[in-house]
Amino acid sequence: MKKALIFQGGWQGHEPAEVAGILAGILKEEDFEVKITDTLTTLKEDDLTTYDLIVPNWTQDTILEEQLTPLMEAIASGVGLAGLHGGMGDSFRMAVDYQFMVGGQWVAHPGNDGVSYDVHILDQDHPLTEGMEDFKVVSEQYYMHVDPAVKVHATTRFPVAEGPYQTNGEVDMPVVWTKNWGKGKVYYCSLGHVAEIVRMPEVIKLMRKGMSWAAR
Repeated sequence: MKKALIFQGGWQGHEPAEVAGILAGILKEEDFEVKITDTLTTLKEDDLTTYDLIVPNWTQDTILEEQLTPLMEAIASGVGLAGLHGGMGDSFRMAVDYQFMVGGQWVAHPGNDGVSYDVHILDQDHPLTEGMEDFKVVSEQYYMHVDPAVKVHATTRFPVAEGPYQTNGEVDMPVVWTKNWGKGKVYYCSLGHVAEIVRMPEVIKLMRKGMSWAAR
């Protein structure tokens, strides 16, 4: 049986404990043994290399070097990394090494919550998006700064909400991407502002596929 670690906490507006429970439920359905922790000290106290998958669900806050270093070394050794929304894409704003590993960082959500936008699936034949069609989300639309090394699997088109960024014209922003970090595989999905969005069938499917794919 594969083992997964979910660390949840940080800004409570993203409902980290509830979202962690949803993600843990998905993993258990895929025959993972799951540990959920609400402290970053786990990252330095546990042997992270014993896990097959680590799921960050920790928005904002700070991380100490003695916590971040073992996390990054574990992923580089072959442990998978997978997560969503600000729980992985806006975790530790001052930790640029963490952002380098993840492949991107949240910078804005024009229009804030309640924006209606489309998610475009790029390849319906890819294992991560197989059989999926474009779908609509009413939530925050994440504008990300993204590593050009990532492989993009789904996008959303900006602008939708008004703002000074509109003068740059239309851009297709990654919503789902993957990359490598050493021997580890990294999966990110920008959807999932609150538990209600994470429970969307499309998001459940994306996270089920993505977490399973990333796991060692």
